[in-house]
Amino acid sequence: MSNKSEKSTHSGPGFSARLTVFLGSMNLAITLLVALMIASIIGTVLQQNQGYASYILKFGPFWHEVFLSLGLYDVYIAGWFLFLLVFLMLSTAVCVLRNAPLMLRDMRHFRLNVQLKSLRAFHNKHEARVELPTDQVMQHAASMLGAEGFKLRSVKADDHTMLVGMRGGLNRMGYLFAHVGIIVILVGGTLDSKIPLRVGQIMGTVAPEFRDIPANEVPDISRLPDANPSFRGNVDIPEGRNANIVFLGMDDGYLVQSLPFEIAVKDFRVEHYKTGQPKSFESDLVLTDSKTGESIEQTIAVNHPLVYQDFAIYQASFGDGGSRLKLNLWSLYPGVEKPFSFTGAVKQSYPVESQVYGPLKLEITDFRLFNIEPVVDADGNTEQRNIGPSYTFKLRNEEGVAKEYINYMNPLQQQGRYFFISGVRNTPNEEFRFLNIPQDRDGGVKQFMTYLAFLNDAVTIEKVAEQATQIAVESAGIEDEKIGEQLRKTMARLLTLFAECGYDAVLSDVTENLPADKQDQAAEAFLNVLHSGTQAMYLEMLGEQGVTEITEQDWQFYDDAVVAIGSLPFYGSPYYLGLESFEHIQSTGLQVTRSPGKDVVYLGSFMLILGVFMMFYIAHQRYWVRIEPEGEGSRVLFAGTSNRNQLDFAREYTRLQEALFGSMNKSA
Repeated sequence: MSNKSEKSTHSGPGFSARLTVFLGSMNLAITLLVALMIASIIGTVLQQNQGYASYILKFGPFWHEVFLSLGLYDVYIAGWFLFLLVFLMLSTAVCVLRNAPLMLRDMRHFRLNVQLKSLRAFHNKHEARVELPTDQVMQHAASMLGAEGFKLRSVKADDHTMLVGMRGGLNRMGYLFAHVGIIVILVGGTLDSKIPLRVGQIMGTVAPEFRDIPANEVPDISRLPDANPSFRGNVDIPEGRNANIVFLGMDDGYLVQSLPFEIAVKDFRVEHYKTGQPKSFESDLVLTDSKTGESIEQTIAVNHPLVYQDFAIYQASFGDGGSRLKLNLWSLYPGVEKPFSFTGAVKQSYPVESQVYGPLKLEITDFRLFNIEPVVDADGNTEQRNIGPSYTFKLRNEEGVAKEYINYMNPLQQQGRYFFISGVRNTPNEEFRFLNIPQDRDGGVKQFMTYLAFLNDAVTIEKVAEQATQIAVESAGIEDEKIGEQLRKTMARLLTLFAECGYDAVLSDVTENLPADKQDQAAEAFLNVLHSGTQAMYLEMLGEQGVTEITEQDWQFYDDAVVAIGSLPFYGSPYYLGLESFEHIQSTGLQVTRSPGKDVVYLGSFMLILGVFMMFYIAHQRYWVRIEPEGEGSRVLFAGTSNRNQLDFAREYTRLQEALFGSMNKSA
């Protein structure tokens, strides 16, 4: 009874054997490869290592948290991805260890002891009696197979002689090369990944910096030494400047990677198409080794890097390197009529005083020399055209809330007239809303700003309102002074309200102070009074300027100016910043890499390709010639097998079989 129980307990493979079979199974390997393929697709489609703010704007807060928890913003160092990677390496290694001894033995094994019954069961076989003795049959078979490139082995038994020919044993090596190649590729990829940084982050020796501070103020825990064996970082260097660090994106922050050399940018050049689109760009670099003082000068371009020791410096991008802009700040609210000049640089911030909005900070974020936009020509055709320079900036209040602006230097044509364009938006995910300031006869915005200053001047408003009311009362034959006074006050109030808050404030005043059944009629009357007032203010301005003959162009300018002033409330800025001139300074974007795993990946790729070719194009073939004496002749059994291309092998077998038996029959 106990013997039966013991036998039952130990029957079947143990846990370690089952685990080995599972890890080395083809199904597991395919499943892991598919999972890694899907992860790689995600990492390709979803742009990696961007700021979390951009992901929130793109996907929304809910999905942002979901994607963040899954590690999709940096797929290749996510915990689940690393688990799949290690599991695949382990599975492939187990598969190689399990099968390598068998395959290596099979490469050298001629199978001399195969049984007659087994040979007769082969699909490709032929058995016949020939009139030649055993030794001559052996001679014919060995000569034929040797000429075909087969390695030969023979054995003599009591009742027969066996000759075996084998070739293509390297087919088995193809399997080993392919699988070992996969392991080598994974190891090389791991060497060049951020996995060591993630491990350091988990252990507390590395922590990304999230603040926007100068590089020399970044703490040591966020700095990496120049001995770091593997990294891929980026840095923007303006013309005439240098750098000895690069920045590595990590989570929503960055790490500072020190370099054992300094990179100086002597010159940066961009070639453009006729439309203004960039055609090519290149940088003249000077690399100076920090230890030896050795310098190297080289021009790099896209796909033509500078390689120094085990570092490679690539031309990755370009941008503004701190262009200096001369701006004219025109007040859009009661204040000085004339602008004051201001000179600032891109990527710098400056304090700005404002009586309406309080203290502000002006942050100049970018400058673009070319802007390619669709433009409709006189024939109604749309073409891509360079509309000239633009710059973007932000105005940030004391609470840290900012509005973003984009201003174009040159006036743009719309409906046959020219306007200075300024766009504004409250958040990066919004579209820009544009303020269109009409161009005056002198090609600028001075006339518009003068008219706006008139509308913001209380004394002028009272004066013009009184004059316009008097003319209107006399024309209508109204003798009641109270009506005239009421009309004057209404016009002055509407002009003030319009100048401060636009059309919406005028309409809101109607809805708040009048019954619903009288609002439509009152709104029309108020707008007529307002129109008369703005027109009178415009005529007053022209009169002070000495203009005696008012043209259609002047009235068109008036219409466009009133529309622009009515749109000012959404603009949200105390100033219009006009670009007078600029000093363009370009910046080159460089990517510096140190990839010790690159050669390892190349080696693994070579092994994988070699292994695949060996498996697909080298067939492992064996031929057996079994010779048994029969009277004065011999009985010969000729059989063959191959592990690939059975149709081709069948034709080859037929050829060899006919050649062998044909030669023996002739000799007989």
